[in-house]
Amino acid sequence: MKALLCLLVVGWLPGAAAFRAPVLGPERRARLAAEERLFWALAISTAMSLAIVLALAALHRYSFGRLIAADLLITAVCAASFWRRPRPTTAWPTPAVLLPIALAIVAAVRFSPPSEYIIGGKDPGVYVNSGIQIAQRGTFVYHDPVVAAVPAFARDLFLPQDTNRPGFVAPRFMGFFILDPDRGIVVSQFPHLFPASIAIGYGAAGLTGARWTMTAWGVLGVLAFYFLAARLAGRPAAAAAALLLTLHVLQVWFSRYPSAEMAMQALLCAALLANARAQIDDDDFFAPVAGTLLGLLLFLRVDALVPLVGIGAALALGLVVGRRVRWTFIAPIAIAATLLVPYATGPLREYFARPIAFVEQLRAFHYALGAVAVAALAVVIVLGRRLAAVARVVHEWTPTLFAIVLLAAAAYAYLLRQPVHGQLADYDAYALRTFVQFYVLLPAFLAALVGLLLTRPLFWRDPAFFLAFAAACLFTFYKGRIVPEHFWAARRFAAIILPGTLLLISAAAVGAPRGRSALTRTVSTVIGVAFLAVLAAAYARRAQPVAAHVEYQGIISHLEQLAARVGDDDLLIVESRDAGSDVHVLALPLAYIYARNVLVLSTPAPDKPTFAAFLDRMHARYNRVLFLGGGGTDLLSSRWSVTPIDSERFGVPEYESAWNAYPRGPTRKDFEYSVYQFGPPRPPAAVTSLDVGVNDDLNVIRFHAKETTEGRTFRWSQRQSFVIVDHVAASDRTLALWMSDGGRPPAAPPAVVRVLVGGRELDAVRVGHGFHEYDVAIPPEVAAEAARSGEPVRITLRTETWNPQQVIGAPDPRDLGVMLDRVAVR
Repeated sequence: MKALLCLLVVGWLPGAAAFRAPVLGPERRARLAAEERLFWALAISTAMSLAIVLALAALHRYSFGRLIAADLLITAVCAASFWRRPRPTTAWPTPAVLLPIALAIVAAVRFSPPSEYIIGGKDPGVYVNSGIQIAQRGTFVYHDPVVAAVPAFARDLFLPQDTNRPGFVAPRFMGFFILDPDRGIVVSQFPHLFPASIAIGYGAAGLTGARWTMTAWGVLGVLAFYFLAARLAGRPAAAAAALLLTLHVLQVWFSRYPSAEMAMQALLCAALLANARAQIDDDDFFAPVAGTLLGLLLFLRVDALVPLVGIGAALALGLVVGRRVRWTFIAPIAIAATLLVPYATGPLREYFARPIAFVEQLRAFHYALGAVAVAALAVVIVLGRRLAAVARVVHEWTPTLFAIVLLAAAAYAYLLRQPVHGQLADYDAYALRTFVQFYVLLPAFLAALVGLLLTRPLFWRDPAFFLAFAAACLFTFYKGRIVPEHFWAARRFAAIILPGTLLLISAAAVGAPRGRSALTRTVSTVIGVAFLAVLAAAYARRAQPVAAHVEYQGIISHLEQLAARVGDDDLLIVESRDAGSDVHVLALPLAYIYARNVLVLSTPAPDKPTFAAFLDRMHARYNRVLFLGGGGTDLLSSRWSVTPIDSERFGVPEYESAWNAYPRGPTRKDFEYSVYQFGPPRPPAAVTSLDVGVNDDLNVIRFHAKETTEGRTFRWSQRQSFVIVDHVAASDRTLALWMSDGGRPPAAPPAVVRVLVGGRELDAVRVGHGFHEYDVAIPPEVAAEAARSGEPVRITLRTETWNPQQVIGAPDPRDLGVMLDRVAVR
């Protein structure tokens, strides 16, 4: 109940009060449909609250309590403005109010439960942890004490400076950069509007609220799109398009998956609707609303500039045909753009590096060309406003020219475009085909093209929507340079391309202007409804595996258990991302959600004298220094001891990430790690023996994960794998390896293992079926040299591998060497 009340204050109350304020023609707003009035209360409150969070976080003063207080203050001010003033008569609800309510309910059910994607390694985890960092620390530029405590001599172990960039830049975690190591200044390198919404959810309901922010954005996006479409093409077409969107696999996926595109969809559709109400319907209230929403988009994603270009073109066309642009629309955008400059060149300079570099590379010729274009546009605007004939020509021919250009571009991109080596990648050349074949389906795409022709009479009802949609399509399908990993690559379609396409389809089916004959209208409507029903069934069937899937379900409980094993005064060192496992992705939430002291190694083979000196410093600062790894880090040394204290292996569902292909369905992501404690050096054991698969993470490099068979623990080796034993005595003469070829089929190469110590090959043994002991002689001089160093000894195993998937068609794509069970030196 407390969370619900907080969300009402943050997400409804200030917008409702502002919408009812007796300024800028309240009687016009009162005549809007009841359901749209409620939507605007939600949309305006959301915009206000997000702006407040960004402002407070920029001042390092954000807290959920301060946000509540600010929203209540805005509500009080607005309420005072209409105290004892007559309120305009509002329109009563009609049965049409049930449409958006039903859509919201269906969307909320389909978009839940949200994923548990809180781990690092990719953009979604960065967004979630960035938002929770704002909620916990009150800022998006965080002074990290763990970073500041790393001595300068040890920074390369954890915080290697990127020498290719100006100033000091080092990775803290993927997506988080260190800008000042002495003060520990860290910032996430994505714009913070979407994380600001996650901070609100976290403040309302903790980690659960942060996750459900994704669902909230998805539902708000569907509603914003419905009201935008209803104004343009009527309620039947809008309801059909919004229902198709709710059923579609991309909307279902990204409404449960942390990405900024759902926020962009909701804010952009709301901004387009507000712009149409202001510029086309002449409602002064919506001009600052549209400007504020578009200004917020600048702090969401850099590619939000693309639809903004389309909206700017629509405003210019409006000036040509005699419309005006209100200063109350321009002012919020100008303020946002002004604030964007220090934001983009300061804490977010890494994110905006490419756009800034693009601007810096412009030459005088480019500026001259831009000046000529602006001058030409100004001339056309002046002529249109002074000569009625020019305005009439522009008004009559623009919709037709728009449709012709977009149809020609679509035909070229779908039928003719081919990759060019070194200039145009195949996934860029075939981007439209991918969109059609994977996500829209060819009959629906053809219907969208028909809808583009049929909606020409609707163009001037909302030119900003049509031109923003066209700008996004031309930019994305031209050369987006999007890595073709689906569904992740398809997020570029989610904000406006997919909704716009579905609106054109629905308009062609039930919403576009019809002929005068009643029979013609009836037949076309029946055909259109039947087509939409078939398409809806196809979309729902395509999304069924996604709707039944929760990405990384259960990982939060495992992270909570791991965090409980690490004390507030412990330091946890995590293996590097190059170590060969995915354990490093757990480091980000441990640090920025569960507030543990965490450092991630930058290399799987750190410099040991430096690391020893670092450990001496850290033992004086922290209670314990721990290591978290899954195998692949060379950290054994005579300078310290390592004691295993815990281990765990678990799996979570993960949807397939397909390269240039449609994902087939859920798979499983396995995590396996052990926790070790660093201590003072200990004398070597009398016998050197290693049970592979049991607390061996610091003894093996480039092996596959631990497994068990016939009561034995083992690991599969790879083409070249390494085993590290604690020591070799001068008197040792035998290296014993317990191995099996794992049942290699005749089609696979023989399992011949070459054994090397210190770069010297000792022997090559042929491994057979079943586990057997294979003894390799250690020459006296090799043993003597290893004993003199006093350090752990690396043993190299080289094997010609085989791939079960390729050789026998088994569902195992790994390249396998041999099964290693035990190692002993005697």
